[in-house]
Order: sequence, then structure tokens, then C-alpha cells
Amino acid sequence: MASGKLISDELTFQIVKDRTSRDDCKGTYILDGFPRTAIQVEMLEELAEEQGKKISAILVDVPIENLEKRMTGRRSCPVCGEIYNIYYKSPKADNVCDFHTEAQLNHRTDDTEEKVKVRLSTYEQQTKPLLDYYENSGRLQKVDGTGDLEAIYRELEKLI
Repeated sequence: MASGKLISDELTFQIVKDRTSRDDCKGTYILDGFPRTAIQVEMLEELAEEQGKKISAILVDVPIENLEKRMTGRRSCPVCGEIYNIYYKSPKADNVCDFHTEAQLNHRTDDTEEKVKVRLSTYEQQTKPLLDYYENSGRLQKVDGTGDLEAIYRELEKLI
């Protein structure tokens, strides 16, 4: 992860399988950022069948340039977890949490420009093709991810 690359399909799938087998997932559950590879799609299809689930996919559609800024600009408070972004939602004081003024904001090691480029390149090569799979099977819905956060949330709520 620190290098900007994906965790292995097998490990990722095992985490998903273990988590979705818990009681609080007996009805429905939401996976964010999974599947990311064709192998993971196959694994998820088999898991869904085993669990008696139906898969629906939602794409929150955001241009690459916006994603780069969202990731490289992301900062978080180590105390409360509040998320900031130097481009979109800056803290009142430079690199300090608005709620915990003693706390310097963290910048994830995989949110550097070069690692973000690796992650986005990996997405283009491995994950973006999965959208065709879900669209062709009639299970892909899209939400414009560039608008107001509340509006995006309301759209997602409607779909879910």
C-alpha cells in the first residue's frame, strides 16, 4: 500500500469474505473500493452466490484531475479523524485541526504525487475495465461525484 500498489487479490478477498460473514452483514452490505481487479470480480460473484446476495455497482464519477487533488491534498487529524483537504477544505490554521489545535494534521504516505499517479494508473489498467462488465450486466449505476457533498450523498442514498 505504501508504494501505491494494490494488496494481493487473495488477501483482499479473504478480508472481504471474513468481514461479510459476520452477523451484521446477513441482510445487505456495502463494499467501497472492492472489487478492483477482474480476479476479485470472479471471487465476489462466487461469494455473492454462496451468500445468496445480488450485486449492484455504483460509480461515483470524478475526473482524474479532481481525484489527484483530493488524494494529494488530503490531511487528517490524529486525534478525532477529521478530514481536511488543502485544495477544497482547508483547516482554519495551516496544518492544524480546527477542533484539536495541538494536533498537527497527518498526510498519508501513499498520498504523495508519485504514489497517487501509480494508484490512478493502476485504476485505469485494472479497475476501470470492470465498469464495462457491470454496465453490460445491467448492474452499474452512476453518480456525479463533482458536486456538493450533500447532493452526492442524497443521490447515493436513493440508489442504495
